[in-house]
Amino acid sequence: MRRLLTAVVLAASLVAPALAQQSTADPKNTIYLDTKDGRVTIRLRPDLAPRHVEQIKTLTKRGFYDGVPFHRVIDGFMAQTGDPTGTGMGKSDLPNIPAEFTKTPYKPGTVGMARSANPDSANSQFFICYEGCGPLTGQYTVVGEVVSGMDAVRKIKKGDRNANGTVENPDKIVRMQLAEDAR
Repeated sequence: MRRLLTAVVLAASLVAPALAQQSTADPKNTIYLDTKDGRVTIRLRPDLAPRHVEQIKTLTKRGFYDGVPFHRVIDGFMAQTGDPTGTGMGKSDLPNIPAEFTKTPYKPGTVGMARSANPDSANSQFFICYEGCGPLTGQYTVVGEVVSGMDAVRKIKKGDRNANGTVENPDKIVRMQLAEDAR
């Protein structure tokens, strides 16, 4: 029994570092999103949404997301950011992107692009799912997934459910950078 326990502990010590490295295995497609409560590591999915991922990477390299508020946060649903005005109506100066919908299911930690009623209106806003995002599958573009730091995402200040998640004095992205550019 002792040998079995030792073997299990040894195997766990070998697997854990490998799992931790997976999050930055592709530094060109890994985002570090820093909040006041810690770092969120997002693995981008260019295999699902190459144009959307490229837009996020371009804006990240510009520093566009630094200081941008989480303007809409609904407990049990999602946290939305990417609007520099904090109103839900703002976007970047880059053109909107045509939809890249897939059947990839929305689940906790999925990162999707926000848009208006027009499917081809995604620009800079994105959201991170808590729970309850399943019905968005096939209707919003999946751009990535949180691989570590969901605890920090869950600490983002929540908005008023009666006001569609609008947040007063919202938490902000402290800094967002590609892993390949991280300092």
